[in-house]
Amino acid sequence: MAKSRGITTGNLLKLLHPFTILIVILSRTKAESEVALSLPGCPDKCGNITIPYPFGTIEGCYLSKKYHVNCSTLSVSETKFKLLHISFDGYMRGLLPIGYRCYNTSHKITIGQEPKIKLSRFRVSSTENLLTVVGCDARANMKTAKGEGYYTGCLSMTGCDGLTRGSCLGMGCSQVPVPPYLTRFRIHAQSNTRGENVGNWSYNNCTYGFLVEKGGYIFRKKDVDNLKKRAFPVVLEWSVDYITCEEAQKNMSTYACQENSVCLDTTTESNRTYQGYRCQCSKGYQGNPYLPNGCQDVDECQGAQHDCKYDCSNVNGSYSCSCPLGQQGDGRKDGNGCSYTQGIKSLGNSVYWGISMGTSASFLLTFIIYWGLRQRQIMKSRERFFKKNGGLILQKVLFESKQLSSHMAKIFAARDLEKATNNFQKTNIIGQGGYGTVYKGTLSDKTMVAIKKAKSIDESQIEQFINEVIILSEISHPNVVKLLGCCLETQTPLLIYEFVTNKTIFHHLHEQDFISSMTFERRLNIATQTAEALAHIYSTTQIIHRDIKSLNILLTDDYTAKVSDFGISRFIPMDETHIQTLVHGTLGYIDPEYFRSGILTEKSDVYSFGMLLVELLTGRKVFSRDRTESDLGLAAYFISSLERGHLLQVLDDKVKKDGVNEHIRYFARLAKDCLELEGKKRPNMVRVKEELNELRQSYLKSSIMSKKIKHDDLYEILYFD
Repeated sequence: MAKSRGITTGNLLKLLHPFTILIVILSRTKAESEVALSLPGCPDKCGNITIPYPFGTIEGCYLSKKYHVNCSTLSVSETKFKLLHISFDGYMRGLLPIGYRCYNTSHKITIGQEPKIKLSRFRVSSTENLLTVVGCDARANMKTAKGEGYYTGCLSMTGCDGLTRGSCLGMGCSQVPVPPYLTRFRIHAQSNTRGENVGNWSYNNCTYGFLVEKGGYIFRKKDVDNLKKRAFPVVLEWSVDYITCEEAQKNMSTYACQENSVCLDTTTESNRTYQGYRCQCSKGYQGNPYLPNGCQDVDECQGAQHDCKYDCSNVNGSYSCSCPLGQQGDGRKDGNGCSYTQGIKSLGNSVYWGISMGTSASFLLTFIIYWGLRQRQIMKSRERFFKKNGGLILQKVLFESKQLSSHMAKIFAARDLEKATNNFQKTNIIGQGGYGTVYKGTLSDKTMVAIKKAKSIDESQIEQFINEVIILSEISHPNVVKLLGCCLETQTPLLIYEFVTNKTIFHHLHEQDFISSMTFERRLNIATQTAEALAHIYSTTQIIHRDIKSLNILLTDDYTAKVSDFGISRFIPMDETHIQTLVHGTLGYIDPEYFRSGILTEKSDVYSFGMLLVELLTGRKVFSRDRTESDLGLAAYFISSLERGHLLQVLDDKVKKDGVNEHIRYFARLAKDCLELEGKKRPNMVRVKEELNELRQSYLKSSIMSKKIKHDDLYEILYFD
C-alpha cells in the first residue's frame, strides 16, 4: 500500500521515453490554445477586436440582442458606444461622443451638440472614468436623459492665463468622479458666465465636456480651441440579466454560468434598481465561463504556480504534492517535508481492520479518528493562517516589548471570537463596506467589542499590516476608536475594536429618527474633536486615514466623536511628505488632486475633512443620485453659494436655528479653505484643529452672553469644560 502511494505522477514521467513526454506537452499546449471564445461556428472577431460570448456578431451567436455587436459600426446593442475591447471581468472599453458649445464675440451660440447617451443595460464605470470639462470659465454636466436635472458636473476657472500642459486642476481643464449606475444621460457643456459682466479677460470661444477613462486624456493648451472632432476612451460595466445569482440559479436552463465557474452579483445593498450577475472561472481554471466547457483547467505544475518541494501532480482545478518513492509527508515547502515514518500506514490499517469487523466499536473508532483528524486539521489550518498573516512577526515584537500593556495589541484566539459572535451569525452584523464586515461581539469578560472581518489582504503587505496593528493599538486618544488587538488564525485577519454605541454622524445627519439631536453646538464639538484626533494621528504615527467621512465617525451616548475604520489607511515614511498609491476612498470625499495623480498626502485627508464640515453645515449627503441643478456637485455648489453671499440658502435648518451668524460664516470659510483644489493651499490639520478650538470657545462665550444656555449648562461649561 505504501509503495502504491509512493509512485507519483512525477516518478512515472521520469520512466517515460522523452518522445512520449514531448507528445504529452504538445497535446496539452494545443488543447489550451484551442479554448473557445465564442459559440461553435460563430465568428469571434470584428477586425482585430475579439468578441467573446455572451456577445456575438450574428444572430444565434449572442445571448440576446442586448449583446449584439455590429461589426460595420463596432456598436453594441445599437448604442453610440464604439467598441474597442471586451473583457471577461465585466468591463468593456470604447468611445463616446463629446459635448460642446461654441460662441461668437457677442456670446451667442454658433454651433454645438449635447449627445444623448443610451447604453442599453451597460453602465458607466464610476471607478474607472472621469467627467472632464475643457475651456476657460467652462462648465460640463451629466444631465438626466430628459435634460431636466443633473447627476454631476464640474467647473473650470475664469480666465485663460497660466494654462499648463498636463494640468487638469481647474485652469482650462477640470475633472470630477462619475456617479455609479448610470446608463442614460446627456453630456452638456457651456460657458459658465456667458452674458455676464466678466471684465477684460480673454476667453476661448468653445467649451467641451466629455467622459474619459482615468489616464485617457492629457490636457494641452491648444485643446481649448479645437476638440470638436476628438473622441476619448470610456469604460463600461456589463453583466447578465437583471437578477441576482440566487434568482438566476433557480432556472438552470437560462443560467449563464457554465461548469467550473462561479457566479458574482453586481448588485449592491445600496442600489437594488440595477441587478445582474456575471460569471468567472473557478480558481484553477481559465477561459470563457459563459461557454460549455469554456473554463479549462490550469496546469499549476507548469512553471512556478505551485509550492511542492518534490513532485507536483496536476488535478482538475488544483494540484497535489507528493514525496519520493518510499517516503511519506505532504511534500510542501511549508509542510513537514518527507520522511520514512510508517505511523500513518499503521493507523490506516487499524481503521480498515476495524471497519471490516463490522462492529459498533468500529463506527465509534472511525468517528473518534475522524473527529481527531478534523480537530488536527483545524489546528494546522489555524497555525498556517497565523504564520501567513504575520503572527510570528507580531509575537516577536510583543516578546521584545517584555510586557503586554494596555497600550499594546493583544492576539485573540479564533475560538474566543467565534464564541463572542455566535460563530459570526448574520444577526450580529452591524456594518458592511467594500473592505469587510463588522460584527458585534461579547467577550467572556462581558466586554462589548466590534470585530472587523476583512474581505482580503495582500500577502505582500503582511508586515506593514502588523506594523499598523501595533501603532494603532498604541494610539491613546479619546476621539479615536481603540484598537484592542487582532486575530490571525483565520484566512483573513480579524481586527477587534472597542464597541461604540450611538451610531455614526451619517445616521444623525440623514436619518429622520436622529436629525433632531444635531444642534449647531453639537456639530461644532464633533468637528473639533474629529480634527483633534486627526492632528494627533498625523503627528504621532505618520498615518493617512484616506477615508474620512460621516459614516466613519462614530458617536458615544454623550455625542463624543470617535474616528474609526483605518482599513485603507497608509503610512508615509518619516522622511517623506507623500507616497504614490492606487486611489482608494469614498466618492465625493476623495481629494480631486489625489484622485487625478495618485499622490497621497496629509492634505488629502484635509479635503475629505472639509467635505465633512460641509455635510455638518448643510445636512446634505455628499453624494446623492437625486441631484438637482442647484445641488450640482456639493463642494462646488457650497463654495459658489458662499462666494455669492447665499450661504443661508444651503444651511441645514438646525444650524440656522441654533447657530450664531458670524460663527457659521467662520465655520463655512474654514470648510472652503479645506476644499482648495490644490493641496498646498489647504491648511494642515493642526491649523484646522486650532481654528476650530478658537471658534468653539468663541461660540460658547457668545452663548453665555446671549443667555442661550440654561443655568446648569452654564455651570458645567464654566467649571468643567
